[in-house]
Amino acid sequence: MNTSLIQKYNIPGPRYTSYPTVPFWDEAKFSKEKWLKTFKASFEESNSEQGISLYIHLPFCESLCTFCACHKHITKRHSMEDIYIETVLKEWHLYVELMSSKPIIKEIHLGGGTPTFFSSDNLSKLINGLLEPSELHNDYEFSFEGHPNNTTKEHLQTLYNLGFTRVSFGIQDYDETVQKAIHRIQSFEQVQKVTEWSRSIGYTSISHDLIFGLPFQNIETMTESINKTKRLRPDRISFYSYAHVPWVKGVGQRGFNEDDLPKGDEKRALYETGKQLLTGLGYEEIGMDHFALKTDHLYTAIINKTLHRNFMGYTANTTQLMIGLGMSAISDSWYGFAQNVKTVKEYEAIVTSKEIPIFRGHILTDEDLVIRQHILNIMCHLGTSWSDESLKFSKLNTVLEALKEAEKDGLILVDKNALKVYEEAKPFIRNICMGFDLRLHESRPETQVFSMTI
Repeated sequence: MNTSLIQKYNIPGPRYTSYPTVPFWDEAKFSKEKWLKTFKASFEESNSEQGISLYIHLPFCESLCTFCACHKHITKRHSMEDIYIETVLKEWHLYVELMSSKPIIKEIHLGGGTPTFFSSDNLSKLINGLLEPSELHNDYEFSFEGHPNNTTKEHLQTLYNLGFTRVSFGIQDYDETVQKAIHRIQSFEQVQKVTEWSRSIGYTSISHDLIFGLPFQNIETMTESINKTKRLRPDRISFYSYAHVPWVKGVGQRGFNEDDLPKGDEKRALYETGKQLLTGLGYEEIGMDHFALKTDHLYTAIINKTLHRNFMGYTANTTQLMIGLGMSAISDSWYGFAQNVKTVKEYEAIVTSKEIPIFRGHILTDEDLVIRQHILNIMCHLGTSWSDESLKFSKLNTVLEALKEAEKDGLILVDKNALKVYEEAKPFIRNICMGFDLRLHESRPETQVFSMTI
């Protein structure tokens, strides 16, 4: 890849799991009442056909990984599990009471934190409690994130019996020096064991998460990690750029010296090496950061143009309404976003008082909705169009003017009514979306808010 373009476009930018992105939510105009109004409208529009998605945030971890930017609660006290599960189910029932009919669940994802911190019995109690007042969509899909060190065969079998067919294991890197630096020590043998258990039980989509840009990584360690991944051949691979955002997470991302991080051309070479190795193994690049075998649903979604993106990343399931349950979870009604409070203690107290525990959010304007669709189109389908009058907006010419440099640099092709991103320009997709991001343009933050795009 052209080194000068990498240097030119490697600037701070959003990952666009939403639009507007969280730092530019208009919290002053948000209220819980407004959010619930959008929630009810979205439920009425989409439940009977699409169904809804549930994201459950299970925040507990026994130890802190120093690369992690997630909201988590570090503890070894497993006695906290019971009341947390009970609280999540109470929150779910607060939403169910607002629904005009039975919710039809199309998607459940357990994220964290570490979902497999919880016992099999508690996970079973959680899922059965979610399903009790609900119906299942004909094409439902359940998935969870598993830590290789504490995911047991009982976890896998229990969740499979409850309808889970997808599991994602956080690997990050196999090199011992890198693992020590990020405080995430797990052997290849352990990853192999949980992967093979999953296959033997019947999971149809197994994913491994790898990260490039971690401290002490180099071409040799990256190559070795992917060669080990090759032996297990997961159905999907998430190949993320390490987002170094210590101003957001503080000491949790300061477990190593800044000089230990690969930067610039060195970091980009890690991605190019990883991509070349993965595509050589038969993985297809999906949007940004994701790779899948042609037998996986994520690849099918690309072919069928049904790929979707939300706060969970890329998904083969499109739902208009996603309800986030648990501490810090974010809900998306398409017309609005709402985030729960960020501490376990406050979350449990508010839900116990029979209140939905939202503390901030954003209600999308008509312009936001149009911009959101364009950014979603670019992130999922490498292009967008405004030939339909409903996708035109007042500042379209301003956006296209801002993207002329990207067109000049050979990243995009723009004609009268459409924009196309060239295949080889995928690494710059966040930069291209930034051209449409009117909230970012208007705010012009003076301090760094996002990780680097490349």
